[in-house]
Amino acid sequence: MKLTADQEERARRLHRQALVWDSHCDTLIDIAAGSRTLGEKGSRGHLDLPRLQQGGVKVQIFAIYIDAPPYLRRTLEFISAFYRELEENRGKLTLATSMAKIEEAAAQGEVAALLSIEGGEALEGGPAILPCLYRLGVRALGLTWNNRNQLADGIAEARTGGGLTSLGLETVAAMNRLGMVVDVSHLSPAGFWDVLEHSRHPVIASHSNARGLHDHPRNLDDEQIKALAARGGVIGINFAPQFLGPGARLETVLDHIDYIARLAGCDCIGLGSDYDGIAATPGGLEDVSRLPNITRGLVARGYSDSDILKILGGNFARVFSQVIG
Repeated sequence: MKLTADQEERARRLHRQALVWDSHCDTLIDIAAGSRTLGEKGSRGHLDLPRLQQGGVKVQIFAIYIDAPPYLRRTLEFISAFYRELEENRGKLTLATSMAKIEEAAAQGEVAALLSIEGGEALEGGPAILPCLYRLGVRALGLTWNNRNQLADGIAEARTGGGLTSLGLETVAAMNRLGMVVDVSHLSPAGFWDVLEHSRHPVIASHSNARGLHDHPRNLDDEQIKALAARGGVIGINFAPQFLGPGARLETVLDHIDYIARLAGCDCIGLGSDYDGIAATPGGLEDVSRLPNITRGLVARGYSDSDILKILGGNFARVFSQVIG
């Protein structure tokens, strides 16, 4: 993509000004395994602190993805590994549990980190331990990964038509009371609609794309996107090539943004890279340091300053401010 000198300067200014927010990465898998650290720029993976800073990211949500039992123990191991990184990177990385702390970190030039759990298996039977996880800093939860658990059916179980269980509904209510964001990425369609019906607060799809542009089960269809937007929610655009479409590159990511913007407006769009959880990346977005290319692309496609700032992070800031305070 070729930009004029004025466009390049505008893109640089907007990226510096924006509260650039990525709503999903799986980097804690490697951190918990001890195979790399956040503080050192690595040759493997997509994300670490030097590259976050290079990419202008001010807010990063770190997912806790647990794929095998003991689920709660593994969740706590991930959280412990994250806390070690906080200690080792003081002045660069801070745990943000409120919008005030996010804004304070941004003002001080630190990356604000939020914790999210990907899969209700971590709760091991219901919402009773949610307050404990909340006290440890968890501020978002995806009720399922792809499979069925005690809370809901995931997208891989969509054939059954199952949605949230009674425990799932109790968990959504408990999250609403605590001030935790409900994440509907990976949920079955019936589960998605159950959450929208029962959640008192806006919800997010932290890393999903537009099914109307690329027909993949993990993407949201037009009705889901419009409903999520109507309730004040946000969709984080996922960089996984299999969710974007054939020959995925930066322009394909921008195509999904364009599609959703035309369908439901710019107030429901954010970025949810899925870095370190995907085997390949779109050309032009090889790692988190390349995120300024999205801003350049939005400028090239004629988005207004206000809409660019919303997409880069303002929309997620609105939802999290409303839910977590």
